[in-house]
Amino acid sequence: MQGRKGLPLNEEGLRQANVLKEKLKDVEFHYVFSSPQERAVQTAEIISGFKSNIDERLDVFDLGEADGLKKEEVIFKGAIPDPTKYVGVEGMDQFAGRVTGFLKSLEDEKYVGMNILIAGHRCTTGVIGAYLKGVLGKDNVLKYSSDNGDYKVYNSRIVS
Repeated sequence: MQGRKGLPLNEEGLRQANVLKEKLKDVEFHYVFSSPQERAVQTAEIISGFKSNIDERLDVFDLGEADGLKKEEVIFKGAIPDPTKYVGVEGMDQFAGRVTGFLKSLEDEKYVGMNILIAGHRCTTGVIGAYLKGVLGKDNVLKYSSDNGDYKVYNSRIVS
């Protein structure tokens, strides 16, 4: 379980980021945002060639005491570590609220028609996708998430 104690990109992560850079080489990014996690910042900067704007609201889901444990060791409640077993596990509503708060900040007119790169995490991209599709709920977060080394494109004007 890699959460906020995460490591920088390893060789495979660097390879995946460079593959994405090649796939997206014809996209001009006007804004680049990332989670504060080093692996997300590295990914954003490799893909775009620009310094990333770090936004705490894009941080990975806080696994609390389950962070760093092997998945098979963790007791889950649904898709998250059981918050009655591990101190500090973030609530799903709190997590979704901070990610959607970031998205709502993009409602500013200066972002209209702009290509925005957001480098986050599987859980973060899941909230973004579900929110932009209008189906945000805990059962849809993983459904709309991007796998490691993958991306999704959304053409959207965010409306609250």
